[in-house]
Amino acid sequence: MKKTCIVTGGSSGIGLSIVKLFLENNYNVFNLDLSESEYGIFKQCDVTNSDQVSTIINEVSSKNAIDVLVSNAGIHFSGSIENTTEVELDKVLSINVKGAFSAIKAVLPNMKANKNGAIILMASDQALIAKQNSFAYNMSKAALASMAKTTALDYAQFNIRANAVCPGTIETPLYHHAIDNYCNKSGADKDLIHEEEAALQPLNRLGQPEEVAELVCFLASDKAKFITGSLQVIDGGYTAQ
Repeated sequence: MKKTCIVTGGSSGIGLSIVKLFLENNYNVFNLDLSESEYGIFKQCDVTNSDQVSTIINEVSSKNAIDVLVSNAGIHFSGSIENTTEVELDKVLSINVKGAFSAIKAVLPNMKANKNGAIILMASDQALIAKQNSFAYNMSKAALASMAKTTALDYAQFNIRANAVCPGTIETPLYHHAIDNYCNKSGADKDLIHEEEAALQPLNRLGQPEEVAELVCFLASDKAKFITGSLQVIDGGYTAQ
């Protein structure tokens, strides 16, 4: 019998790689995203709308035991606290934090009833360290790390595990969008900035979405059944410096 996995934000970047790998591992995969995708069972969903999130997940829950939730939907935002408006802060927290809150809350009744479940939150190396010009984003990722720990403790009695994956600089559309924005504002050369970003990593390269997906799939598997409440860093050694 196939296991079932729900992925939020599974239409591009790391999320798409996660969806593809779970499909390769013979899961039923439901992709909750605003942008349509040919991979998995697509459900158009705005994760900032908690009613929409719960309605879709309840629909999935009514027909399936939910084995895995990967809360991946998120946005990036650059700015110091002075350069961040209240509207921008609300948007980052609504997508990155409230979206995860709504998804976790919706899957828990199903996982509790089945006394089984793996929840993986997509945090960041910024859950562990601070970076300049990253006030709202940094805050949101630290919140996800906290969410993984508290959920792990509260639901261990139901054999539900919760962990956060903390990627460093991964070459995704989100990464390229951020670099493009920077270059457009500063006039910098994109190829040079890309080389500089790679040189900042001890392994002298950027991470790839498929590598993050492999870690997520491992955490969802029985091979990781004694791992919960952890922050799993995948950053090429960046936070070890």
